[in-house]
Order: sequence, then C-alpha cells, then structure tokens
Amino acid sequence: MKPLSARRSMTLSVLDVGTSKIVCIIAELKPVADGEALPGRTHIARVLGIGHTRSAGLKGGAVVNLEAVEQSIRHAVDAAERMARVEVQSVIVNLTGGRLGSLKQSAEVDVRGGSVGLRDVERALSAAAQQGMRQGRAVLHTLPTGFAVDGQGGVVDPGGLLGQRLGVNMHIVSADASAARNLMLAVERCHLDVEAVVSTPYASGLSCLVDDEADMGVALIDMGGSTTSFAVFAGGAIVHTDAIAVGGHHVTMDVARGLSTRIAAAERLKTLYGSTVMTPADERELIAVPLVDEFERDIPNHAPKSQLTRIIQPRVEEILELVRDRLRHAGLGAEASRRIVLTGGASQLNGMHDAARRILSAGVAPARVRTGRPLGVKGLPEAAKGPAFAAAVGLLVYPQVAHVEHFEPRASHSYARTGSDNYFARVGRWIKESF
Repeated sequence: MKPLSARRSMTLSVLDVGTSKIVCIIAELKPVADGEALPGRTHIARVLGIGHTRSAGLKGGAVVNLEAVEQSIRHAVDAAERMARVEVQSVIVNLTGGRLGSLKQSAEVDVRGGSVGLRDVERALSAAAQQGMRQGRAVLHTLPTGFAVDGQGGVVDPGGLLGQRLGVNMHIVSADASAARNLMLAVERCHLDVEAVVSTPYASGLSCLVDDEADMGVALIDMGGSTTSFAVFAGGAIVHTDAIAVGGHHVTMDVARGLSTRIAAAERLKTLYGSTVMTPADERELIAVPLVDEFERDIPNHAPKSQLTRIIQPRVEEILELVRDRLRHAGLGAEASRRIVLTGGASQLNGMHDAARRILSAGVAPARVRTGRPLGVKGLPEAAKGPAFAAAVGLLVYPQVAHVEHFEPRASHSYARTGSDNYFARVGRWIKESF
C-alpha cells in the first residue's frame, strides 16, 4: 500500500479474518509528535467503530467455504459501519493460513555515480526481491534487514555513502498463492478493495511489542483458534515467520471428546476452569459437565477439575513443542528463548506462562514470558483490549511502518480474481480489438 504521510490524518478500515472470529475496525489515524507516539509509530489510532462475529468457512486459516466466509465478513463490516456511521470502501486484511514461511535473500549491484543514490537502493532491493519469487507462493512482505557498501556491513541507511558495490540483506515473508487469492476473493465479493495483506504474527508484533523488545530480540507467539503463528524480532525488525495448524480449537475438541460433552460446553469449561498446571486441590474440586443423551437432553454430571487439566495439558505442550522445534530448525532457538510474548485468544489459559517457560527455555536460562495486549489505541471497548484482538489492532499500525518495505509495481487488475478478466476488462479489450 502507499506510504502513510506523517502529517496527514486518515480514516482506515481493517479486517482480522481468523478461524474463530472475524473483526472489522474502523479508526481515525491522527499524526502526533515524536515524543508522544510509541516507538516506530507516527500516528495514534482512535477507534470509530468495531464489529466482530463468529467465523465460518475457514479451516487452518484458509478459506474452505467461500459463501460462509463472505457472510461472516459482511456481518462484521456491517456492525462496524453502523457504529462508526462510515461506509467502508477498502480494508487491510491479515493472513494466517497458507503455510506462512520466511526466506532470507541477499543481492549486490554496482553503484552508479560514485555515491549511493535512491535508484541504486531500488535496484538492490528489486534484485533481492526477485530472487525470493517462488512458484505457487505469494510474497506478503519484503523487508530489508541491512545494507553493505563495498563489503562493509551494518549500514542502516546507505544513501550518499561513497562506494562501488551496494549489497542488501532482505527478509521475505510468503504464503501459498492460492490461500492469499481465496482470502482476497472472499473480501472482494463483499464489494471491498484489499489495500494490503499482512501476515498475522507481524501484525500482532506491531501492536504488542514495547520499548526495546524488538531491538533486543523477542519471540512472539500468536495462539489463535486453529493456527499458532509466531515471529522472531531482532535488531528492530522481523527476522523470521512461521505457523503451525494447531490452536485453541484443538484443545476444545479434546475436551469435548474426553468429557463427552457438546463443543459449546467444552469451550465454556476450557475458558472457566481450563489450566495447564495441576494443583493438589484439583482432585477435590468438582465441575459440572453437561452430558448429552439420545433425547438431546443435558444430563447433569460432575467430574474432578484434574480430569480437565489432564486433557488440556498434553495438547498445549504439543503446540509449544512444535513451536520450539520449528525455531530450533531455523537456527533461532537460543535467541527466541530469552524473551517470549504470548498473544491471541488461546494464550489466556491459566498456567500458559509456566508451560511456555518450561518448554521453550529447555537447556538455557529461564525465559521472560509475558502476555501481549494491543497498545497505543484509543476508543477500544473493554472486551477488545485483550490478546485476542492483538492482530486486528496491529493492522491499524501497519500503514505507519509499511514504508520500510520494498514493493514491486502491482498490475492494474485485481489480484484476487484468479486470472479471469472482469466485465470491464473484457469490454475494454473488445473495443481495442474491434476499432
């Protein structure tokens, strides 16, 4: 999307499309002085309207039922429009599914003119971005992580420096092209334009990280309904992104099967009594579990709380172990285990901090674990100030940092139309060919 002017206000609409809920936020971004804004931000957001509804038609963050997703999006957008009294024309949307992945590329170009100019930087960025193109993959972010002039690394801004060769290191975040196209198609079927597609862990990091966390190094884990996505930040930039198709809904299904109850009742039991840590009192404390008979009646039944914990604990440990193994495979196990930020709706289980500290800090000093909540936004209702809305708020922050990315020129036709021309394009081609 186009860079946001640091001196102009604007009204922005964002759409958080998750497996458990869909959130639409309409907000006004107002420029503020450097000392008043959070680090890395130029504007402060004031929420004008918010709408959220239960998600349908998504599995593992990917669209599996286009009509159901379209209806859910329409309900969320309509609620936000009614509250803000503003008609939404375009949105920034996030993507969690589609096998998010990271790729690191580097490129070198000759400097023309003796000193590094803007065109030299653009050529270097474009060369690195072209190397990151893969068949069947859609590029979401192309983020330069460092420059080098004549082999001298650690350059933050090479503009004006003297040299003959300019090098750049770039972090490229991509996803399956089909997942991105289907998500954009669902949004466009609601007569909305897509301004940008942002990876969910990047958006959550923009809204949750504080002070110097991104500079010192931190692993952010966004635990959603059917996916757990995570990102590693270091040196003030995102350096790794990944996701696994296991989340809080899998915990709910385990509870429903283990206690033989409805899914809705299992979700309630998980929210009220769920924990990842066993205590001596759990054996004595009884919880009411509604069982269902052949006449669809809820039969009162009681079970010890320890039974619920024994169902939840293995699944949570499995999720955290998968995250740990992915980070170690990427060579970021030690860096990511020092500071951990947990966010997303599924991160609110009791004892989650202790489980993350025990599993992700294996073999090193205990990590500092905290819960990430959206920061720096005014007008959010109390129900939307928790970790479950971190990604939605991060989409409001994204336009303020989008200028650091390298964008290739986009074609004039819509990306989400999957190669089929729309009506106006066909009419235009017919006029050209006929006259």
